[in-house]
Amino acid sequence: MTYEEHAEPDVDAADEVLRHQRFGALPERIRPEEMVETRPAIGHDPDRDAYDPDEFAVRYGL
Repeated sequence: MTYEEHAEPDVDAADEVLRHQRFGALPERIRPEEMVETRPAIGHDPDRDAYDPDEFAVRYGL
């Protein structure tokens, strides 16, 4: 057997049109960076940054 005997038959234009009507086109490619949502593990805590050493000294008499 030769290569030509095992080769797949040519797809004609009508088959291509039918395939496109049935399956449509592939969706647009999505980049990996569009698939990932990044956000901080812990939200911002305003009390954490609110330390004032002068206020601490006044409250606790240091």
